Amino acid sequence: MTGFPRSPRLMRGGIVQLDPASGSVLRIIALQYNPDSLSRSFQVQDTGDERHQRSQPLRFKAPPVETVKVEAELDAADQLEFPDAYPDAGQVGVHPQLAVLELLAYPTVDQLVAADRSAAAGSLEILPLEAPVTVFVWSPSRIMPVRITELSVTEEAFDPALNPLRAKVQLGMRVLSVNDVGFDHRAGGLYIAHQRRLEALAARAGTAGFAALGIGGLT
Repeated sequence: MTGFPRSPRLMRGGIVQLDPASGSVLRIIALQYNPDSLSRSFQVQDTGDERHQRSQPLRFKAPPVETVKVEAELDAADQLEFPDAYPDAGQVGVHPQLAVLELLAYPTVDQLVAADRSAAAGSLEILPLEAPVTVFVWSPSRIMPVRITELSVTEEAFDPALNPLRAKVQLGMRVLSVNDVGFDHRAGGLYIAHQRRLEALAARAGTAGFAALGIGGLT
């Protein structure tokens, strides 16, 4: 027997892609290694122009624009130790895992061909290609619909055939709120569930007293 029987199960962060119409799962991408850090930023959505900011300074017009950045590491070393179990690692390195992440930024070939045929048929208006609903999962407490905004790849080691054996992928994501997609969209429902979890977590933190701040009150 290996390991400790009472060791906690390691959760891995990852991405789930859903069909926007049916909600069926198209792909689940589990990160090979959890990043050591995750950066998040928030841009508060106030009431707009300066005139409204002065007359309504305590109002929000929408949830904040939240962006998330992570760096995923890929390494074929473990798989190369077991060539019978992982033949692809010896043949193409981490190419398949890289391709899965890179395709998050691509429309499918079928979508491109369909758009071209519509243009060739004389369609006056060609709607932008709708991507799958992309969901970033970072524990059960953080399940957020996102849009990939940037993706960069650094390949660091190669086999004799120039297949990458080790790589880092930096992912930038924008959390999609109901202000972006509406309440009726599948991503909108996922966002509402995300904010409800956030509010529930905040409720568990409780509140401090004025004594913790070294004051007796605000007057």
